[in-house]
Amino acid sequence: MIPLRRNIKEMAGYVPGYQPADAAAYIKLNTNENPYPPSPRVLEAIMAEVGEGLRRYPDAASRAPLEEAARLYGFPADWVVMANGSDELLNNLIRAFASEGEEIAYVHPSYSYYATLAEIQGARVRTFGLTEQLSLAGFPARYEGKLFFLTNPNAPLGFCFPRAFIEELAGRVAGMLVIDEAYVDFAEEHSLDLVRRFDNVVVTRTFSKSYSLAGMRLGLAIARPEVIAALNKIRDHYNLDRLAQTAAAAALRDQEYFSGCVEKIRATREWFSNELRELGYTVIPSQANFVFASSPDRDGERVYQGLFDRNILVRYFTDPLLAHGMRITIGTREEMEKTVEALRDIR
Repeated sequence: MIPLRRNIKEMAGYVPGYQPADAAAYIKLNTNENPYPPSPRVLEAIMAEVGEGLRRYPDAASRAPLEEAARLYGFPADWVVMANGSDELLNNLIRAFASEGEEIAYVHPSYSYYATLAEIQGARVRTFGLTEQLSLAGFPARYEGKLFFLTNPNAPLGFCFPRAFIEELAGRVAGMLVIDEAYVDFAEEHSLDLVRRFDNVVVTRTFSKSYSLAGMRLGLAIARPEVIAALNKIRDHYNLDRLAQTAAAAALRDQEYFSGCVEKIRATREWFSNELRELGYTVIPSQANFVFASSPDRDGERVYQGLFDRNILVRYFTDPLLAHGMRITIGTREEMEKTVEALRDIR
């Protein structure tokens, strides 16, 4: 008998969004990828790096992208850590702060991978729901768990918690408040300054969405130096390869290209949301690069299947809290126009 740990044997693994082998045959709006290519500077930097250097190990500290991030966000370098995707950071935060049997919590619905990572560690999971006004339901005056994950903007719903509420929350969480800002570059506000004001706040970010680098698996966290030092102890010593480090540094330098892509996605998001409402859909106002929308009959599976039959992929969740709708990534204007035409046909 294979001696697996009981929690590993009993847990269900995380199921990511469908990745078709023939992706080019679809309008792919199901995994919140950026519809635009990375900055040309990224591609140039990667090509310049390919060659003799690849036989050598990468810089263990990822200094080039780390220093670019520190400069861009206005923090000392020892307040920043680079990672192999923000998922690595979420995993290592649980490993650093929650022992087996200790509690972590998050908002449901949000990123369900928090629960998977907690189960791997053997930590207990608690969730807090949302009211109809999209505020936290039943959150205590003082939360005593080891970590509380707040996805902001929320995924899959797209809304942002008010800035004043997040600041209040930092004072109510006894452990670490992890603000997962995977989609914040598409939003109007962020929480980076709370890291300076509260020693229990960590902000995580990813390059997968706004920087068009989902294929490179890049992320970063900003926190107090003591927290960053702990995360550096846990991470793999060569967690970012040479090409990933090169891509991250080049992407951070080209803020003009980055801003242009973000603005195009925001504009398309607003246009698409209005078109959906014209069709009778309920659309939660989004601060991310996707929208969560439900048809008048609130049958998300029916509409999902109709789009799938027309080679348009969106994300449908079987969770009863979400099954009435779909999460739809914002693609190019042309892709979203085709999606609107398909939705007109489906209804």
